[in-house]
Amino acid sequence: MLQSYLTVKGKGEHEIIIEKSRFISHIARTESEEEAQAFIQHIKKLHKDATHNCSAYLIGEHDQIQKALDDGEPSGTAGVPILEVLKKKGLKDTTVVVTRYFGGIKLGAGGLIRAYSKSTSEGIDATGVVERKLMRVIATFIDYTWLGKLENELRSSIYKVKEIHYLENVIIETYVEETGKEAFMTWMTELTNGQSRMEEGEQLYLEREK
Repeated sequence: MLQSYLTVKGKGEHEIIIEKSRFISHIARTESEEEAQAFIQHIKKLHKDATHNCSAYLIGEHDQIQKALDDGEPSGTAGVPILEVLKKKGLKDTTVVVTRYFGGIKLGAGGLIRAYSKSTSEGIDATGVVERKLMRVIATFIDYTWLGKLENELRSSIYKVKEIHYLENVIIETYVEETGKEAFMTWMTELTNGQSRMEEGEQLYLEREK
């Protein structure tokens, strides 16, 4: 699993007009090729009267699955420029469909490449980008006498508390970066004078906006 990666926040839409043609970019986070294809087909049905619905997607930790579709535009003027924007922005698990309603003025190959690139870039910016960081949940078992001190220390630290369980003892679940597990455990041990016990839990991704 990647320690961190960038992807789009969710679904988004953005429209620009270039030489009287409407370019509507549709953005979605897609974690499989099936999801990507389903999103593309959904947009094509939604805009079945459009001149073109060009698309591209990047899927997988190492961009194993990537595809660019020109949907009737001259070869290499739509799908590839969309895909190149995704790569340039360093995004993963992302699908873009750019719908074009022709406005009567031909743009030429260079103009089309610029238009599809601009539409994609602005659409991604409008949707928003997040960084997903791989974290480990660490459960710290303490006596109630340590709760106030640990809560205060954690609030003013770099760590984020997932949940606190008030049982016979208190269990504080904290998100910790995989590479910082030992430092966190040492810190907790020192704060409680060795009167805490820790267990490693699940791995999951936390998101924050870029």
